[in-house]
Amino acid sequence: MTACGRGSVAALTHSEVRELALLYRQTAADLSTAREDPASANIAHYLNDLLARSHNLAYSGAVRSRPSGVLRFYAREFPRIFRNTLPFSAAAFALFVAGGLGAIAVAAADPGFERFILNGRMMDTIERREMWTHGIVAVKPYASTAIMTNNISVSLAACAMGMFAGVGTVYMMVFNGVLIGVVGAACHRAGMSLQLWSFVAAHGTLELPAIFIAGGAGLILARGILAPGSLPRRDAIANAGATAIRLLLGVIPILIVAGLIEGFISPTAVSPAVKLMIGVAMFVLLVFYLSSGRTRDLEPKSGFCPSP
Repeated sequence: MTACGRGSVAALTHSEVRELALLYRQTAADLSTAREDPASANIAHYLNDLLARSHNLAYSGAVRSRPSGVLRFYAREFPRIFRNTLPFSAAAFALFVAGGLGAIAVAAADPGFERFILNGRMMDTIERREMWTHGIVAVKPYASTAIMTNNISVSLAACAMGMFAGVGTVYMMVFNGVLIGVVGAACHRAGMSLQLWSFVAAHGTLELPAIFIAGGAGLILARGILAPGSLPRRDAIANAGATAIRLLLGVIPILIVAGLIEGFISPTAVSPAVKLMIGVAMFVLLVFYLSSGRTRDLEPKSGFCPSP
């Protein structure tokens, strides 16, 4: 179905708006060429008329953002974009796992590696078989806010680092895997695996997937830079950036919920079984949410243009 006759960009899908912008630029370039050839006066007139209608289509539908648009984005658009870009999030997850497994292997062979990665105070706490998270309980609201801010900052950085050809994003995913792997190895050696993973499970089933999605957004930016395909590199980067920003916006509420859980539930004396059940419930809800709505192709569709 084409967008002809809809009369406003408000009725267009994201992919159709992108295609409209691309075709608008191409038509403007063709019009400039046709005007230089007197024999192409008829073609120039047609292109000028086509460009004028495209301009009207683009600007006549400018409307203020409405709350319904925000709800529609989180209810339908973000899950759809996530599913269409799932391989990138999966790649970020694979980098994280590779870093974690590598760190566990090195820590098993050389226990001194743990102190090289973690600060001395944290290692001393682990060696005393104490969780370093008890201090959060006394300042739950402050800690929760700080955790949210930190997680959102990490996600922003993971996405933005994609502009460096993906090197920064790859580093962040691997290094975060290394951190969790080293902490896991140190806690296992101290007989604290249950305390660690019950603490992580309650909020980690939301926090970690959100960070993987942000990492996937960074890899999308990197692909736009390194492999633009048939598009001009500028257009490929613009398209990749638009998708990455939407993914990043989509994970912010997830990180907020994760921060609340990490500040108010994870460090408390709630039994490990309850924390594990909360983690499982959060993960099931996340999977259900990301699976909701229809899956539609994000790539530009053919046949989209204002009719002559």
